[in-house]
Amino acid sequence: MTSTIDAPGHAPAHAASTPGGILELVRSGRARSRADIARSTGLSPSTVAQRVDALIGAGYLREAGAGVSQGGRRPRALEVDPSAGVVCAVDLGSHHATFGLFDLGGRLLALRNEAMRIADGPERILQWISEVGAELTAAHAAPGQTLRGFGIGLPGPVDSTSGRMVSPSRMPGWNGVDVAAELARLSGLPAAADNDANLMALGELVELSEAGEEAQQLVFVKAGSSIGCGVIAFGGVYHGHHGMAGDISHVTVPGAPDVLCSCGRVGCLDAVAGGAAIVASLRQSGVEVADTGHVLALARDAHPRATLMLREAGLRTGSVLATIMNFFNPQRLVLGGILGEAEAFVAGVRSAIYSDCLPMITDQLDIAVSVAKDQAGIRGAGRLILDELFAPSRVNLVVR
Repeated sequence: MTSTIDAPGHAPAHAASTPGGILELVRSGRARSRADIARSTGLSPSTVAQRVDALIGAGYLREAGAGVSQGGRRPRALEVDPSAGVVCAVDLGSHHATFGLFDLGGRLLALRNEAMRIADGPERILQWISEVGAELTAAHAAPGQTLRGFGIGLPGPVDSTSGRMVSPSRMPGWNGVDVAAELARLSGLPAAADNDANLMALGELVELSEAGEEAQQLVFVKAGSSIGCGVIAFGGVYHGHHGMAGDISHVTVPGAPDVLCSCGRVGCLDAVAGGAAIVASLRQSGVEVADTGHVLALARDAHPRATLMLREAGLRTGSVLATIMNFFNPQRLVLGGILGEAEAFVAGVRSAIYSDCLPMITDQLDIAVSVAKDQAGIRGAGRLILDELFAPSRVNLVVR
């Protein structure tokens, strides 16, 4: 199951008054005490007390000291009980995986980076993920904190209606696989999966929210060996009709060279501006370069060809994004991934955006480098599985 949005605004009053709805009020920060819950839901204090006590008894909430007084005795503050368990978040790449272990309050407890080969196939990779999750829990969870589920970001398209992967170009053997269902089968625990760019966008939103910044409309560009995009609308991930929203990888770039793309067409953004494309172009021009990180190192040392290629990649990416900015009019455009760390690439994106967008679009547009940086993916995957575990319908069943 993936995180989606339906419409702006909060849940209906009747949904917010259930135990699951009350938990969501506390998780979102819209209610911090029993009195806040009563005001938000219209429930009587006795009913609120009964449902909060049930949530505390089920391990979802705990009292966290005194809250802010509105006149009279200070209310007892409520928060998600982080001690009841942990979740494992995974950000998969073609040749590496980043793992994060989070408590149920969303606090990062442990981080691990591992080399792997996505081409080893889903059965082997997902079994390995299950084993690493158990290892991290044994090493870093507190006594009584059990592993409750997995969230996973995948470097390929995921159909949000079926949960299955759709023609992932760099993941042989994964097409049609329902990754969340397979990981749940292998681990015996709930699992949730989504495209990595979507989860990086969600992770950036989480990071901004924790810093007190609001970004209800946001476009996140994952610019690494390949280029992807995640869209935040009305404070949640926007998937489109069946999960393909934000897939800018295969937009044809006007005036770009006729480089063959993995999709079988030529001139796609991924094929002419992704890190792998930059590496290939530099090698063809006689520059010895190992990978995208090496390209950035050369540019930092003022290598003219590497700097030029990064700026051209930024301009091509920006030209595609300019259309999205004019159409969607987001509050913030975030550049993430390793290319987002390259000044020449960022400068190229900015130049194209300001050149090709209407002034009314750019006047209040914040073009920024990711604040979550290389943790954006696991923070998004962590939020994804926590949202799954704390879904009001699931909570209502547990409490009943």
